[in-house]
Amino acid sequence: MDGKHMQIGEVAARTELSLRTIRHYEETKLVAPSARSQGGFRLYTERDVERLMVIRRMKPLGFTLDEMRDLLAATDRLDSGDELLDPEREELLERLSGFEQAAQRRVEDLRTQLERAEDFAATLRDRLDSARGPGSATAR
Repeated sequence: MDGKHMQIGEVAARTELSLRTIRHYEETKLVAPSARSQGGFRLYTERDVERLMVIRRMKPLGFTLDEMRDLLAATDRLDSGDELLDPEREELLERLSGFEQAAQRRVEDLRTQLERAEDFAATLRDRLDSARGPGSATAR
């Protein structure tokens, strides 16, 4: 191994994803190890880690595997270094813009859900305090 490659355990630690999850993403063609060692171990590069981090960030926002695949394909094409014709570049940028807008909407939805959850927790805390009555020695 040349220092530029990492085994799956190191990648799992860096991305905070389980080995099983990384293997699942490989099976679903979202990510592939850049190489294999002579012993057959998966070897990943920094770029592979970055790709897994994109997937990890999309997951809590509810993006599907197909949506993840679509976004990664668009960014791969934009980052390929190939000269793109203007119509293709515009289409790719439009797809990226659509993902950015969807992510912003989903973040706002999560903020709303969090606010509601915090309100609910506060309501329960108030009910507990009220039910315990004044002078209760029970700590929260």
